Amino acid sequence: MAGSKNAATKMMVASLLTSEKVILENFPRIGDTEITAELCRSVGSKVKIRDHRLEIQTPKITNFRVKQLSQRNRIPILALGPLLNRIKKAEVPVLGGDKIGHRPIDFHIASLTKLGAKITIEGLVYKAKTKGLRGTSINLFYPSVGATENTLLAAVLAKGKTVISGAAIEPEIIDLIKFLQKMGAIIELGVDRKIYIEGVKRLNGVTHRIIPDRNEAVSFAVMALATKGKILVKGAVQGHLINFLNAVRRLGGNFKIFPEGIEFSRRNNRPFNPLVIETDTHPGFMTDWQQPFCILLTQARGLSVIHETVYEDRFGYTQDLNRMGAKIKTTTKCLGKLPCRFSKKGYNHNCQIKGPTPLSGSRIVIPDIRAGIAHIIAALTAKGESLITGIAHIDRGYENLEGRLKKLGADIKRVEIDKN
Repeated sequence: MAGSKNAATKMMVASLLTSEKVILENFPRIGDTEITAELCRSVGSKVKIRDHRLEIQTPKITNFRVKQLSQRNRIPILALGPLLNRIKKAEVPVLGGDKIGHRPIDFHIASLTKLGAKITIEGLVYKAKTKGLRGTSINLFYPSVGATENTLLAAVLAKGKTVISGAAIEPEIIDLIKFLQKMGAIIELGVDRKIYIEGVKRLNGVTHRIIPDRNEAVSFAVMALATKGKILVKGAVQGHLINFLNAVRRLGGNFKIFPEGIEFSRRNNRPFNPLVIETDTHPGFMTDWQQPFCILLTQARGLSVIHETVYEDRFGYTQDLNRMGAKIKTTTKCLGKLPCRFSKKGYNHNCQIKGPTPLSGSRIVIPDIRAGIAHIIAALTAKGESLITGIAHIDRGYENLEGRLKKLGADIKRVEIDKN
């Protein structure tokens, strides 16, 4: 299994904090890491990639302006902390990335401002400068992954101590903290989502092995269950997937834990059990897992529910599934028990899935990475042929997915589409 996309890209940006060489092993060769390498090169990094090993070194920041990248994603905002620490000024383009709902960066800006940055927005550019970052207390009213990462990258070289309250604690963030600690940072994990950072004067180069990608593990797990197959997901970490594994068991799927990974299969050919799934911040059921899991729920007997509490607009993909034969209805009413930021605000952040329903091949346009993998799983499950466009989103997050699916027995190929 490939290294985590969400860990690898953040560590590449974190490497800007030192002038010394950083080596990342188990490095994923995907679109998002290529975009991040483009960012790093644009400010002075020397990047070498061979197989699944990355060497990156930034002896000197040669450009404080991060240019508009060839493809837009949400990584540039994280360059603010390292650039402010290295040369006290930075300019980054406005965020891009998947269209899955509004992702305000208020938390990012507020945290960096409290640390001593002055940030303005001019057109499509964030401009930041500082006389020197200083430790402070940061209170995140929502455990935002990006804001937690941004604060970490700014605080590790800030003068004094920083406390992040309400921090995100995803496995990728813990891996980033381990990486920074290897570089020489002083970071402690407290109870109740608190992180304590004691600023140091400099960071060193390191070698670090990136954790496996838990989203990729879930993708292949769902493929096995949806197609009535059996797949051993090598490198899958049980501790990163506990709530997903519980959902698989309740659904009626089967998994076995081995030293080399986790094997997923169907117990029998009976329809799955209906479930209520509620997404949440870690350690809850991850929002990126609900799209592929929805495919399984179309094959469950009865009424299932997905309550999305992380993003307010992540059910656009269900329209394609309905064209393939699914019976999915979205609603603004909260159908779960978890506290929800979107309650009574008019967002279609809940869906009901009635099953089981056979799926038929269709023409599909992929809107984002996770919806894209759900579309591919649906196409593998469906009767007949599907034509899927927008596969650049898949290439951003999955390395050689087509080749790996062929090895598993899928009938899949890339074709040129006549646009005339």
